[in-house]
Amino acid sequence: MPQEIEYRLRRSDRARHPRVIVTQEGGVEIVLPRGMAVRHAEPLLAEKRRWIERTLRRFEEARAGAPTRLEDGGVVPYLGEQLSLGVRVEPGRVRPRVASRRDSLEVAVGEPGANALRDALERWYRREARREIGTRLDAATRRAGRTYGRLSIRAQQTRWASCSSSGEMSFNWRLVLGPARVLDYVVEHEVAHLDVPDHSPRFWDLLAERCPEYREHERWLRRNGASMRL
Repeated sequence: MPQEIEYRLRRSDRARHPRVIVTQEGGVEIVLPRGMAVRHAEPLLAEKRRWIERTLRRFEEARAGAPTRLEDGGVVPYLGEQLSLGVRVEPGRVRPRVASRRDSLEVAVGEPGANALRDALERWYRREARREIGTRLDAATRRAGRTYGRLSIRAQQTRWASCSSSGEMSFNWRLVLGPARVLDYVVEHEVAHLDVPDHSPRFWDLLAERCPEYREHERWLRRNGASMRL
């Protein structure tokens, strides 16, 4: 008898179809459109069981893997490269400082420990994500002859990026923990949504024109996305 999968049920005014979400922390969520009956949840869970179990295993393996070494002499990823860490503890320092060198980051924090270092690095990564993504987004929209609204850098749990109906763009800061070519792909994906808001064949045809290797980058994200964290 298969093991029962625990899940959380959520209603959505925006959802047009039921869907299953598996978070990197190992949670399972079923999202139903507002007017859909609850009885549709269990059949959807049964239909997606193999995918859910496979995704849960992948996330668990990623969590169990070798952690990023957040310490002096450790390394962290940045756009496909590995940056060495130089960490200095300065008691009394209120605001941490991160200075980037050619292939390293020099970090000054007010207290020892991985948590203070992680917080300092995340703030730096968020700033870098805004700069890297903003530059790519500006270039991609110019090539497409389109414009976008506000750019937001967030820490979404279940998605890498989104494009609203009004053209506002939202990107996950953790994208800069992966290769630059994958970040380029995600930007092109969202810019294509300015022309085609859904994932119809027309959308994928347009994306293939702008990013011929998009399938490879999609696969990379599916395989490695769970490990893109500090």
